[in-house]
Amino acid sequence: MKHYEDNFAQHSLPQPELHPDYSFLDLPQFQHPEMLNCVERLLDNHTYENRGNRICIRTFTTTWTYQELFEKANQIAHVLVEDLGLKSGNRVLIRSSNNPMMVACWFAILKAGGIVVATMPLLRAKELSTIIDCAEISHAFCDIQLSEEMNAVQSDFLKKICFYNNSDLEYLMQSKPKTFINFNSKADSICLIGFTSGTTGLPKMTAHYHKDVLNICEAFPQYALQPTVNDIFTGSPPLGFTFGLGGLVLFPLYFGASTFLIEKPSPEVLLKAIEEHQITICFTAPTAWRIITTKVKEFNISSLRKCVSAGENLPLKVWQDWYETTGLKIIDGIGATEILHIFIASNDQNMKPGATGLPIHGYEAKIIDKKGNELPNNEVGRLAVRGITGCKYLNRDDKQKEYVENKWNITGDIFKKDDDGFYWFVARGDDMIISSGYNIAAIEVESVLLTHDAILECAVVGVPDHERGTLVCAYVVLKDFGKANDAMAKSIQDWFKATAAPYKYPRIIRFLESLPKTETGKIQRFKLK
Repeated sequence: MKHYEDNFAQHSLPQPELHPDYSFLDLPQFQHPEMLNCVERLLDNHTYENRGNRICIRTFTTTWTYQELFEKANQIAHVLVEDLGLKSGNRVLIRSSNNPMMVACWFAILKAGGIVVATMPLLRAKELSTIIDCAEISHAFCDIQLSEEMNAVQSDFLKKICFYNNSDLEYLMQSKPKTFINFNSKADSICLIGFTSGTTGLPKMTAHYHKDVLNICEAFPQYALQPTVNDIFTGSPPLGFTFGLGGLVLFPLYFGASTFLIEKPSPEVLLKAIEEHQITICFTAPTAWRIITTKVKEFNISSLRKCVSAGENLPLKVWQDWYETTGLKIIDGIGATEILHIFIASNDQNMKPGATGLPIHGYEAKIIDKKGNELPNNEVGRLAVRGITGCKYLNRDDKQKEYVENKWNITGDIFKKDDDGFYWFVARGDDMIISSGYNIAAIEVESVLLTHDAILECAVVGVPDHERGTLVCAYVVLKDFGKANDAMAKSIQDWFKATAAPYKYPRIIRFLESLPKTETGKIQRFKLK
C-alpha cells in the first residue's frame, strides 16, 4: 500500500544529496518515532490528558477551549474525507485572516492526511492561481469574506472550494462525529508547503515535515521565551507566514498555553488586546514595534513579558526607543520560510542591542566568502546555517543548488560575527549598494536616518547612475508630511554628513506619505527600486 494516495509532494522533493545537513537531529529532544502526525502532540494530547477544558484560542468575541478546537478539527477532517473527497497527500489551500476556524482547518487537513498550503489574505486571484497550479492544489478552504478573489481563480487542478464563516463548512460539520482517527503519517512526511516571497512567474515552494513542525517548537521558544501554560500569545503576522504560524499557533499549543488571534491587527488594536486580555508574549515586525512605541503610553501593557521581532532587521533605534519607553527588551531574530522559523536570536541572558543574536539550540552558523570559505570574526560575508530544519524546494533543483551549498543553507543575507559569537545583520545580499567603489549597506543608511527627529520611517535602495554606478536613494516618511520639501531634503543630507561617514549619505531623498509593505510588515523595496 502506498504511504500517500497522492505522492506529488513527496516525489517533488530534491534528491537526497541536495538536502542540507541535519547534524543536530541526534539530540534527544529532536528524536521522533518513524510514524508521527504532529497534530497529536500539538492538539489531541491536551484532550487525551485531561487538559481539554483549558482555554486555547481567544478573540475579541470568541473563546475556544482545547476540547472545542479538537472537536471542530475532527469534524472538518470528516468533511474533507467524506464530502470533499480528499485523498491522502492532496494539497489543501487555506485562504483566511487569523481566526479560530483557520486554525481548525489547518489541523483538520493534517488529521485527514492532507498537506497545508496557507496563504496571505491579500493575495489576488492571479497569485492564488499561480500557487494552485504550482502545487497542484485540489481543495481549498476559504473564509466567505474573502470569496471574491477565490471565486475568480482559474485552475484545472482545483476541484473543491469550501467556504466557512456561517457558510457551507459549518453546515457540513453539524452532522459529523467529534472524533476522528488521524492519518498515520511518517515523521518525514510533508505536512505543509510554504511559498517564498513573490508569487509571479514560477514561485519557490519549500516543504516541511511533521517532525520539522515539532522541532521548531523545541528550539526558539525554549531558548527565548520559556513559555508556561499561563502565557497568552498574540501578534500581527498572518498565519500564512511561517513566522505567524509558529508564534501564534504552534508555540502556544505545544506548551499548553493560549493564543489571541486578531484579524486586522493595527497597532492600536494590538495594544488594546494586550491591555484587555493580559497578553504576555507578542510577535510583530520592526515597523510595527516602531509605531506601537509612539502609542504605548495610552495603554496598560504591564502583563507583557516577552516581545519578539522578526521578518526583517530590527533597527537599533527601534529597540532603544521601546526599551526606554517600556523597560522591555525586544527579542530580535532571523528566520526564513526555507528553514521554517527563527534560527538566530537573542534572549534576556544573551543580548546585545543592535545584534541579531546567537544561533539557537539546534542550529549552527558561520560567515563565508563567495567560495564558501569561513571568514574570520568581524569580516562581512554570506550567512550559512544548518540544523534541525532546512531548505527543501519542491521541483526546483536549480534553486535548491543555489540555496544549499556543501550541505549548508545560504540565506541570502550578509552578516558579520563578532568576537563574542554574536551575529550582526549587514544587508540582504541584494541590498548592498556599490557607489564610486564604496560598499554601502542600505540598512546602515536607514539606521542613521531613523535617528533624525523628523523622520518616522525610511527605506534605502540603490539607483543606477552613469558616473557613480549607483546612488544611495532614501524614501522617507516624515512625522509631519507637510514639511516634505527640497529644503527639508537638503537639511537631512547635511545632518547625515555631520552624523555618519559622508560617502554613505543619500544623494537622492524622495518623500512618501507611507512605505509600501507586505502583510507581514516587510518594506517592499522592490517596488521602490
